[in-house]
Amino acid sequence: MTPAWLYDLALCLHLLGAFSLVSGTVVAAVGFEVARRRSSCAEIALLLGLARIGAALVAGGLLFAAGFGLWLVALGHWGYGTPWVDAAIGLLALVAVIGSVGGQRPKQARKLATALAAQDLPPNAELRALLVDRWALILNYLAATALLAIIVLMVVKPGSPHQ
Repeated sequence: MTPAWLYDLALCLHLLGAFSLVSGTVVAAVGFEVARRRSSCAEIALLLGLARIGAALVAGGLLFAAGFGLWLVALGHWGYGTPWVDAAIGLLALVAVIGSVGGQRPKQARKLATALAAQDLPPNAELRALLVDRWALILNYLAATALLAIIVLMVVKPGSPHQ
């Protein structure tokens, strides 16, 4: 029998990771979306630097949410093979992969904007292309949608008796 405090600790750390994951996603998305609308390389670089901080929160949150979430499954009432648990794990892996791939263009844009700002140059066609890259946008919005689906699964726990 697992002590209640141990389960509560795992749940608290899992929720801390989830909050970091969600808040980091919001910070990265807002930084990127606002940067796309700026005309100064210095502003673009600054905003994409903020998005980079969001990405770091996402990475840390992903590790915490996944690690302590797996521990919760081991400690709790649900096991592997429970459909909503397996779906959440699969979606989290999807978020990690497509979020990482989708974040490459904004990373390249940040580096280019920083270099152009250092030379006091305006945004060039390459920077604008990186900021409007259709595949990066699709992947990032898909990752955010999958993250929202995970939250719904965690709250609703479809097929599980209510506690």
